[in-house]
Amino acid sequence: MLKITPVRLALSAALALCLVACSNDTSSGGSSPTTGAPTSASVNPSVTPTTAGTPTASPTPVPPANKLPTAAELTKALLALPDLPSGFSIEKDESATGDDSRLTSKDARCARFVTFANADTPPGSKASVTRSFSGGQQGPFIDESLDAMGSPAAAQALQRSFKSAIAACRSITLTIPGEGRSTMAVNEVSAPPVGTGPVAVRLSATSGSLEGLEVILFSTGIDAVVLSMSVLAGTSQDLDAAAADAVAKARRTLDTKSGT
Repeated sequence: MLKITPVRLALSAALALCLVACSNDTSSGGSSPTTGAPTSASVNPSVTPTTAGTPTASPTPVPPANKLPTAAELTKALLALPDLPSGFSIEKDESATGDDSRLTSKDARCARFVTFANADTPPGSKASVTRSFSGGQQGPFIDESLDAMGSPAAAQALQRSFKSAIAACRSITLTIPGEGRSTMAVNEVSAPPVGTGPVAVRLSATSGSLEGLEVILFSTGIDAVVLSMSVLAGTSQDLDAAAADAVAKARRTLDTKSGT
């Protein structure tokens, strides 16, 4: 049986976040107006400034920065066995031993997508957690990852980068040590309509020793967090159900606003 850890979705576009310092540094400038008596030549007395001087404008309040979820908080927001149908189990963390399966391509247009899919975590991620599930020997095999990106803008920049990388690439090569290699067709598919800016892509082995293998990668934004999933040996219905449950739990646990 073909048994691999699904290729983890990660977006590695370089993001430049512009942090604008909000300041209202008002200078009083000049000496305070005098309050002496008006001259005798004054026929129509002018309004005398108050002794308090010109009031200084109050600084505009700076909105509080987005609260960054910790790894512990993100872990609580991941799906757990009670959230899934019966028959699923948690796969052991293979990060220590590493996953040697790799995506490659000689097509320069696929370089960005290949880099995205092979990365462990997206650059800019402030905290990252992942959990893997198995529905049995025949699957489906589901990975879920949560990455705190620092801001909703950063999360959506990753989504746009991933979507454009998919559009530029048509096929890649997947190599799994001990199992073989195969050409994989890259096709964007309808993403579950959950989260913000959802994107999904199906990788289908069209030839070689892995012919018939399919992996669906999904990613969406939840406020300043990116939720990503991969489904191996499963169906679009498996992804739809898992994605809906994952987004609902992440929103509920991280206390994010609905629709973000």
